[in-house]
Amino acid sequence: MNIFIAVILGSLFGFIMHKAGATNPQIIINMLRLKNLHLMKAILLGIGISNLALFLLLATGVVDPLHVSVKSSYVGVIIGGVLLGIGWAISGFCPGTGVIAIGSGRKDALPFILGGLVGAFIYMLVYEKLVGSILLDKLGGKTTLAVTGNENFPALFPDVPGIVVAGIIAIVFIIIAWMLPEGDNA
Repeated sequence: MNIFIAVILGSLFGFIMHKAGATNPQIIINMLRLKNLHLMKAILLGIGISNLALFLLLATGVVDPLHVSVKSSYVGVIIGGVLLGIGWAISGFCPGTGVIAIGSGRKDALPFILGGLVGAFIYMLVYEKLVGSILLDKLGGKTTLAVTGNENFPALFPDVPGIVVAGIIAIVFIIIAWMLPEGDNA
């Protein structure tokens, strides 16, 4: 049943991303160049709404807080994020939009996806040599901004319910999305 739900949600996500223009690398590049902010508005609105929805589901008990996991950050994750951002700006694809683009018939996403798979394979081959290096050094612990209900992760603001912080973040992201100009229709 879980795989069925994952396929349905993934398909819905892909459809929405395709309709928002995220499978067109020129739209992504124009967004990153701050020429056309339509896609950025959609991303910020999606982050704001999903953030609020998750914490509403946590606050009402629909989602078990024990299912929420906080990942540690590593030096290598920061470096990898910078590399991903550079690749995103050059190619116009990120891993998710690249897969969706292939699904929508864009052949120009294939080298991007293959490059990502080759990079993951190389990382797998050299992982043992990286253990103990600075790349896998943790940057801080597993901490949340506010109380999520999962006592495994301490909160920076332990007296503030997560729904309050999520609501503030959601409102800020939605306001920013609403205030951004559309830009050119490139």
